[in-house]
Amino acid sequence: MKTKKPVPTNGVTMTVGQTFPLTIKRLGINGEGVGYFKKQVVFVQGALPGEEVVAEVTNIKHKFAEAKIKKIRIKSPHRIAPPCPIYEQCGGCQLQHLQYEQQLQHKRDIVIQALERHTKLNVEKLNIKPTIGMEDPWHYRNKSQFQVGKQKEKVIAGLYGENSHKLINISDCLVQHRSTTEVTNIVKRILQDFNVSVYNEKGGQGIVRTIMTRVGFASGEIQVVLITTQEKLPKKQQIVEEIHKRLPQVKSILQNINGKKTSLIFGEQTIHLSGEQVIQETLGDLSFELSARAFFQLNPVQTVKLYDEVKKAAALTGKEKVVDAYCGVGTIGLWLADKAGEVRGMDTIPESIEDAQINAEKHGYSNMKYVTGQAEKWLPKWVKEGWKPDTIVVDPPRTGCDEKLLKTVLEVQPQRFVYVSCNPSTLAKDIEFVSKKYKVEWIQPVDMFPHTAHVENVALLVKKT
Repeated sequence: MKTKKPVPTNGVTMTVGQTFPLTIKRLGINGEGVGYFKKQVVFVQGALPGEEVVAEVTNIKHKFAEAKIKKIRIKSPHRIAPPCPIYEQCGGCQLQHLQYEQQLQHKRDIVIQALERHTKLNVEKLNIKPTIGMEDPWHYRNKSQFQVGKQKEKVIAGLYGENSHKLINISDCLVQHRSTTEVTNIVKRILQDFNVSVYNEKGGQGIVRTIMTRVGFASGEIQVVLITTQEKLPKKQQIVEEIHKRLPQVKSILQNINGKKTSLIFGEQTIHLSGEQVIQETLGDLSFELSARAFFQLNPVQTVKLYDEVKKAAALTGKEKVVDAYCGVGTIGLWLADKAGEVRGMDTIPESIEDAQINAEKHGYSNMKYVTGQAEKWLPKWVKEGWKPDTIVVDPPRTGCDEKLLKTVLEVQPQRFVYVSCNPSTLAKDIEFVSKKYKVEWIQPVDMFPHTAHVENVALLVKKT
């Protein structure tokens, strides 16, 4: 709600455009500075802990207000100039203006805040470890999905600005692998050279809507997917030939059809245009084939560190029965398989289960079994058949674990419950849900996305005696 009339928020009357001095206490879960005006929470984009700013109210909600920085009176000693020239327009990163070591500290603090807000645990006594960061926190993303548009006669591709429908052209991105940037830029020029129809979000007209580029860090192989509103793409063959001519490192070219008015990138139909169907990627000693829609972690360097923490938490001796819930293509299960007695995984997406089985066979594991469906269906069935897991590993989406799954965990009662989380708030809520029977042994934050507000965690919960 935006208005110039005074609006009460949590008992405090504020007006959009009102200014006041504010001391920033901490970072919020989205990377904004958090301060208090007459005990009312105010989120200030771009403000850092320890700073004193003059804040201008931009939006008023029931329990909080949003504001922008009018002036910085006392600047944080950890504030730096963001190296990206379009940092403030793009919104893809939230913390480039903060020294990297401080980012790691504040991400740990975000985890603590979530636990304090959503659990009854004595957080001070919990073992929340320092965040595992990157030696080189730049050019780490292996995939870009840039929306396509036009700026006058020029074809552009990038991201929509935060809270807007303005497409920001990104010709160089400091967090993307350099190969994805180079390839996307040349594909843009090819589309322009052939005068290809590009999508206009406002009118819902045009053909090419997104350029997806993915690189295998280990293999160097590159995959390009053109997401279009229809199957017919004029000059398709010439476009493919030109991509191969200008970009010989591209090994796989595909087209995905998404004609719906939706924020989802991919549609259901994918057409193989040229080259290989997949590209190769390696994590540690494991190799994977990546198709256009296959889920794969975006930061391969940190994924190895994340999965090593999962292995540490599982503490397998070679005999344990392990469940890999939300298994996807089976990456975590494969990471644990050499030390497990048996791994069983499940996922609701049949294609993922097919990939997981192929991956297990390809790596020579006969102690792995994958099924389509929900963990809350399969776990009770297996227990009834006499197969009870010693360890359950979950890696759910940002919404956290399904309540039925958590209830099933409490019924099955494995000795160890290893929770991989991309959302501290839902992690905290789910920990609270199982806290009567499970104790938090430790939580390890991992910085999968430097310069953003996101933080992943591995939490080890052990059964109370």
